[in-house]
Amino acid sequence: MGVVIWPLCAGSPHESAPAPVVSIRMSKIYVGNLPFTADEDAVRALFAEHGTVESVALITDRETGRPRGFGFVEMPRSDAARAIQNLNGHDMGGRQLKVNEAQDKPRGGGGGGQRRW
Repeated sequence: MGVVIWPLCAGSPHESAPAPVVSIRMSKIYVGNLPFTADEDAVRALFAEHGTVESVALITDRETGRPRGFGFVEMPRSDAARAIQNLNGHDMGGRQLKVNEAQDKPRGGGGGGQRRW
């Protein structure tokens, strides 16, 4: 009798399982009291001094398009903790930044109370 060699193909019992995907938990950071002249590049550069910046979103007024003076930065958890510790109270353009972990926005009716129809 000869030796049978099974090819390694999809579905073969000899095929190895795919490597597990490692998920890096991200943190969203609230950045308040930004100077109105701050842009995304400047905020990204400031936070990049403390780790990897995944995203930057600066909030603007819906009607005028002008900056509202706050935004959000997303970073890996360990980098975010370091950035919060080092940048809260940091002077940027003559203003002391307020930097902390962002809180989830409450869901529901918005504007405070429940709506009555």
